[in-house]
Amino acid sequence: MKTLYDVQQLLKKFGTYVYVGKRLWDIEVMALEIDHLHDADLISKKQFIQSKLVLNHEHKIEENKAKNKSHLGGI
Repeated sequence: MKTLYDVQQLLKKFGTYVYVGKRLWDIEVMALEIDHLHDADLISKKQFIQSKLVLNHEHKIEENKAKNKSHLGGI
């Protein structure tokens, strides 16, 4: 599992589709769903860790985009 799309496909196997309307929020909801699947022992530890790594990475990218956008808006 290497991309956000891969995480979405894993969630889809459990009937979970996430679309809140803002990519950052989607990532946060996906992270919560992955936590719930792990707590219920529905995904392996490896799937859990890989998913969380991907989601954390994507979350940081989105935060940096937002930070850069706010800095540019102040010029």
